[in-house]
Amino acid sequence: MKDTEMFETNIDLQAAFMQYVIDRPEILDQMPDNFRLLILSEDDAELNWRNLELLKEQGDAEKPLVIVRMQTRKRVDLSTYPPQIYTPIAA
Repeated sequence: MKDTEMFETNIDLQAAFMQYVIDRPEILDQMPDNFRLLILSEDDAELNWRNLELLKEQGDAEKPLVIVRMQTRKRVDLSTYPPQIYTPIAA
């Protein structure tokens, strides 16, 4: 996967996820303030590894991490395949 493909796929996924959140703002109540977002693909292992590497290089370990799993290879259809959202548990 080329860097431009990775960038475009990540932008598409982020836009789809943001639309999902806009349509369901109550989801934000379950997320911590000032968090890092990691989108993992259900069907693209290479994109996952590259995003995990970026997180390691650029991530702020002090911020809580929210992980979202989404489909990437097919057209993103969040009504049929909603993202799975994993948020940190308050200690």
